[in-house]
Amino acid sequence: MNSTATPVPSKPQGRLRAAWCAVAGLPVPALIGLAIVLFWLAATVAGPAIAPHDAADIVDPDVFGAISAQFPMGTDYLGRDMLSRVLYGARYTVALALAATLLASGVGTLLGLYAAVAGGWLDAGLSRALDALISIPSKMFALMMVASFGSSVPVLVLTAALGFMPGAYRIARALAVNVQAMEFVQAARARGEGMAYIGCVEILPNMIRPVLADFGLRFVFTVLLLSGLSFLSLGVQPPDADWGSLVRENIGGLAEGAPAVLMPALAIATLTIGVNLLIDNLRGKKKDAR
Repeated sequence: MNSTATPVPSKPQGRLRAAWCAVAGLPVPALIGLAIVLFWLAATVAGPAIAPHDAADIVDPDVFGAISAQFPMGTDYLGRDMLSRVLYGARYTVALALAATLLASGVGTLLGLYAAVAGGWLDAGLSRALDALISIPSKMFALMMVASFGSSVPVLVLTAALGFMPGAYRIARALAVNVQAMEFVQAARARGEGMAYIGCVEILPNMIRPVLADFGLRFVFTVLLLSGLSFLSLGVQPPDADWGSLVRENIGGLAEGAPAVLMPALAIATLTIGVNLLIDNLRGKKKDAR
């Protein structure tokens, strides 16, 4: 008798199917947030390639021009296309915030995990040192750093990372302390497993969801911090511009209701709202699953 075996999907296909099922199972607000976040990530990567004009080109004699078919976001105070300016600015707003948040969350999570597993004087020393750093308001710390070292892309990324890393450390340490009290971690200790194994294999996978949710919130805070610095002329410097710089340089059109000052502010708002929609509904799904 001939038997026909059911084909088993390969690992890449299985992973793609699992990812698709996970996305399809998200609530509608989370899908909306995911779509917004993916849109701005795509604009960060492909923005200069799809922009109608170069960011510095003066394409219209009418300054603070209204929205039209030729200029969907109007023109700025020099007659430059705002759609192109916003797409070019996404590289700095999104990319710098993402780099700073990855650095802050990555270092903070690793330090928090190590401190919780090691315990003792190392845990106490790290916690007190980072408590001292977190006591400085993030905007004041950023102003001090920019005043001391000037405004450049590396300084901005490092400043935002240092400002938000202690918060990521505290969240990760609290989660790691809770997880390591569980029986499977105690069993790993009884087997004689080392700190690296216990931290990376036993504890980290069981705290990854709250860490990712915290990552999203810190990304929003970083976007707002860097945009605020640029609005004060302390962030990304000309001829480059992020969304905060675009709001500042077109602030003269606010009294006229010019779209040039509203569009970059709207871009910041949609990005932060999209991230919050995604994170809040992922949290809600996790609670329902419990």
